Amino acid sequence: MQKFELKTFSPKNQKSQFEFYILNKGKNSGKPLDEPCANCFVLSTNSEEEKQFFKTLCDGLFKSKSYYNYLKGSVILFVTINDCKSIIKNGLIQANANLPQFKKSVKAIKELEQKERQYLETLQLISEAKRIILYRYIKRR
Repeated sequence: MQKFELKTFSPKNQKSQFEFYILNKGKNSGKPLDEPCANCFVLSTNSEEEKQFFKTLCDGLFKSKSYYNYLKGSVILFVTINDCKSIIKNGLIQANANLPQFKKSVKAIKELEQKERQYLETLQLISEAKRIILYRYIKRR
């Protein structure tokens, strides 16, 4: 079973190369981040492979709204560090129970995200082409 350490982010602490960040305030609580922010936790692992595993796991937990039931606060919603650890541990147990299926799902999700990026890029190019066509028409007058 992979091990991880979850702490509250502090800019004073030394950064490790095998860590990523998890947002802990707002409606996006639980969202994995590449760069730290003031309202986040730091999840540290022992290797790059474990880091990618946990980042994928946390992204799946976030997208499946696993943190939603743990949000606290009346004005600014937040998730506590203990709740976050509990959610990640439960997700880890479920992922390890059927690891081949989890890895297959992760691969499928990555392929879908790549397709999504390609489609978004195509939509941007189409939008730019429409703008250019309209600009040429207006420019002729």
